[in-house]
Formats: sequence, C-alpha cells, structure tokens
Amino acid sequence: MEKTKEKTPKVKKDTWEYKDRHYYLMNNAEPLTWTIPSKHTQRYPLVWFDKEKGYERELRYATNQKSIFVDEQKGNVTLKHIVFTNGVLHVAKEKRNLQEFLLHHPHNGIIFSELDRQVEAVDELQELDLQLDALNAARSMDIDQAEAILRVEVGSSVSNLSTKELKRDVLLFARQNPKLFIDLANDDNVILRNFAINAVDHGIIKLASDQRTFTWATNGRKLMSVPFDENPYTAMAAWFKTDEGLEVYKSIEKKLK
Repeated sequence: MEKTKEKTPKVKKDTWEYKDRHYYLMNNAEPLTWTIPSKHTQRYPLVWFDKEKGYERELRYATNQKSIFVDEQKGNVTLKHIVFTNGVLHVAKEKRNLQEFLLHHPHNGIIFSELDRQVEAVDELQELDLQLDALNAARSMDIDQAEAILRVEVGSSVSNLSTKELKRDVLLFARQNPKLFIDLANDDNVILRNFAINAVDHGIIKLASDQRTFTWATNGRKLMSVPFDENPYTAMAAWFKTDEGLEVYKSIEKKLK
C-alpha cells in the first residue's frame, strides 16, 4: 500500500528590515514628554486584528519578550513606558519588538507616525518645485498684480510701498507661502478687488460711508449697490465682469493711466 506523503509546513519568510527607526508626534506636537499606552486596558484598548488567524490579538510591549502579542508571551514580563521626548522617539534597530509594537499600535497614524526619509524627500522636492514656480511667477509679475496680491497679505499699507519694496515683498511672500501665492496669482478677483480699491484711492469712484453703494466721484451717479453682508470690493470685482461693469472698468482704467 502506497504511503501518503506528509506535507511539509511552509515556513514564513522573515522580511523584517533591521534599521534604526524614528517616530514623531503628528500635527507638529512637541510636548516635553508624551507617553503612549504600552499594554491593553479598558481605557486604552490595544488590540490588532490578525487577518491570518481571523481575530483580534492583544498587544503588550515587554522588554524581555520577543513577541508583542500577549498570547505568545511566556513567563514573567518586564513592562516599560514608551515616551516621546520633545515630540520624537528614536528606536535602535536592535529593539525589533518595540518597532513592531509601534507598527501595530492603534495610535500609529493617528497620534504618532514613523518618519519615512524617502517620503519626506519626495514631499520636500514637491515643496521646492512649488516654491520655484511661485518665485518665477513673482519675478515676472507686473507691479499692479504684485500690489493686488500683497494687499491680500498686508492690507492697505501696501499703498505706501515703493516699486522696489513691492518687488522684494512679493518675492518673499512667494518663497514663504508658495501655494497661497500661486492661488492668489490665479484668482482674477484679487486683481479686480485691487483695481476697485485703487479707483477709490485715486478719487475716481466713491464708496458710501455705509459701504453699500459705489458712485462716480465727479457727479455722484450711482454705479452699483453692494449686496447685503458682502465685502464691497468683492462685490465690485464681481460686478466688473458684467456687461455694464466692464464698460465702467474700461473707463476707470483710462483714468488710472
């Protein structure tokens, strides 16, 4: 009679990468010390769902155990606090059990995260590209648009800046906040708002004291009424896009030159 060959159980290959790992508290948190739970309690449940076994397994960090799972730990256990200092935690490659514990920890990705140098480099590269785009746009930008963008950032004081100061400040703004700068540069309402403000500053049009009506400064003829609870210059910018507003825009543009 032919004997049935017994199947040799497959040994799962260990793919763990031994390296020093660095962790940080998310949302730029940097408290002097921050302790995360290291064992399962009713207040802080520490369990991880094992897909292969089909159930949740209790986690516990013990310095004298190889496994991070309670059901695999044997004998007395030596517990230790896991403390972030100034928002960071450095774990040497020799402390594999701690690294595995942090990998499976329920707070991973919520309260803390592992620092990934490669991902960080990609993010930094994208930020540098964005900054470069913003600086190039700022360098080639005309003074009127630069003034419009800076007015959003610094307010009415932009009117007191010289041309050189405008060019300098718009470059600094582009470098410090490239995303916002590009968003503002692509927003035509920013330009139109500044255009309306300049028209008022130069005495071409007039905004009523209650900020509800724009009129021609010379004859007081009404141009438009500002909708309730809306910024007057935002409303004027939108009005410039209408047929009637476009004609007024062209007239003001000639007077400003």
